[in-house]
Amino acid sequence: MGALHAGHLALIARAREHGSVAASVFVNPLQFGSGEDFERYPRDLERDRERLQDAGVELLFAPEVSAMYPEDFSTFVDVGAIGESFEGAARPGHFRGVATVVVKLLHVIEPAVLCLGQKDAQQSAVLKRAVRDLSLPVEIRLVETVRESDGLALSSRNAYLDAGERAAAPTLYRSLLALRAALDRGAAKSEAVEEARSVLAPSATLDYYDVVDVETFEPLERPRPPAFIIGAARFGRTRLIDNLWVRP
Repeated sequence: MGALHAGHLALIARAREHGSVAASVFVNPLQFGSGEDFERYPRDLERDRERLQDAGVELLFAPEVSAMYPEDFSTFVDVGAIGESFEGAARPGHFRGVATVVVKLLHVIEPAVLCLGQKDAQQSAVLKRAVRDLSLPVEIRLVETVRESDGLALSSRNAYLDAGERAAAPTLYRSLLALRAALDRGAAKSEAVEEARSVLAPSATLDYYDVVDVETFEPLERPRPPAFIIGAARFGRTRLIDNLWVRP
């Protein structure tokens, strides 16, 4: 959706391993709910264009909203239960909007490979399901999360954080590490979650922690690989998500 950072550029670097690279920049109104930050979401298309060109992108697709969604637009992609928990519960309709726009973009661009960021773990599971169920001829590659030196996962929404919130935000990642360490030494998931809570900054408002299957996003009692350890919390008005990838 633009406001490109080093995490996006890592996707491009991975994509370049497979040949010519196309990128889209489109702030998708369908994935924003009422009262969310669609109007204020950071936009700087010219800067994004320059960064994409410098990174070796051959094609930039940056449509207007009216081109993607005509006034009488009425067809949507609903991925079912996988899009209704966690981020889907916190942001009803979000994944319907994500799946709809990505299926449209895949149809327009027709890539052989789609590179997705690990940070948006549930989004990757939703899109894998949509690609499988709709028999779309594209291979999905997941690219590891890129982080600041203090562990904060790169996100366009980090720009919303004030100095105090920015100082507290890395505790989300640290709390996930604490959760994994507790599980690794045999703690029950409920106990591990409490340990993670103790690491999260007191000023943060926790939304959830859990351990989930990579493909279904169903909760697991133990991080049976491949799995994600996931978390979401608010720092001021800014809601951040993060995860740890438990590899096979």
